[in-house]
Amino acid sequence: MKKIMKFLGRRKALTAVLLITGMIVGSASLYAAYLTNKWHQTLDLIAAPEATAAPNIIGSKVPVSQTVNQIEKPLTFLLTAIDEREGNEGSLNTDVMMLFRVNPQTHQGTVVSIPRDLEIEAEKSGLDTSHKANYFYAYYYNKNKYTALYETKSLFSKVYQVPIDNMVVINFDGFRKLIDELGGMTLEVDMDMLYQDESDGTNIHLNKGKQQLNGKQVLDFIRYRKSNLGTAESSDMERNQREQLVLNQLLDELTTLNGITAWGGVLDIIGSSIKTDIPADELRTLTKSYRDLKPATVQYIHLNGEWESPYLVVKKKDLEEALKALRGQTGLSIDSQVRTD
Repeated sequence: MKKIMKFLGRRKALTAVLLITGMIVGSASLYAAYLTNKWHQTLDLIAAPEATAAPNIIGSKVPVSQTVNQIEKPLTFLLTAIDEREGNEGSLNTDVMMLFRVNPQTHQGTVVSIPRDLEIEAEKSGLDTSHKANYFYAYYYNKNKYTALYETKSLFSKVYQVPIDNMVVINFDGFRKLIDELGGMTLEVDMDMLYQDESDGTNIHLNKGKQQLNGKQVLDFIRYRKSNLGTAESSDMERNQREQLVLNQLLDELTTLNGITAWGGVLDIIGSSIKTDIPADELRTLTKSYRDLKPATVQYIHLNGEWESPYLVVKKKDLEEALKALRGQTGLSIDSQVRTD
């Protein structure tokens, strides 16, 4: 009898272990299914609302809704960050602009930061006067928010003679939340940074040196330009270097993010903070091909120039080399349409 009771006790214990294990596995499977569904919902939120026409490099139109069965050709993205903070009087100026080219065949990437104060001449933009590069997204958005991505991408494709495939916009608040969700960043702050502006709530206070920064501080780090509290001012070139430093670390952290629970909050932020002109089906194809698209090495190119108020005038050689790197082996001639010295 004792042996029978002992056997039954072991059986109950084994049953309990199996039950608990099954619950854990079942919960994980349910959460994985939930996360997969959430991922698709996120893609629907950030994707283009409907199929539209997009410009190619020579200005003709091709449907952006074509299905990409196999990712083989190099892709170029215009990455931008805009200021939609409350109290900023509705400004949508693009404080951060980058051209990012990835070649899935060579597993190489190229990033060129576009200075926000680079001049785009009137005859090239089709407007009455010249404007800074960061002006155009807000201009097109205020005309028609549904075509703003297409119009902005079309303009920069023409100006730089670079085949820009897609445009991505993230707002500052979403960027701040994303950094906080990832636990902040450890960065080397290259200078003391002090600036306050009560009109839009800006309050930058960073000390030089390596330190752990939260989302707001990382945003302050890449946005800092001038000071009204005694610290040295920062050039557009220095800002661009910080942008590229943060982008590189952000990509590293996202690609090494472990655990499905870690992705839940990230997906919420991405869905509410990022917009693209990529149709949902094509966006799904790109994400499925991520391993092929992910560059093993990334070349960061800085555009140097001289300040000639109110514009930054870049060195012709630097601009030509940057555009050449972005074009890769397309064989297109260099005929940039921005002001150079």
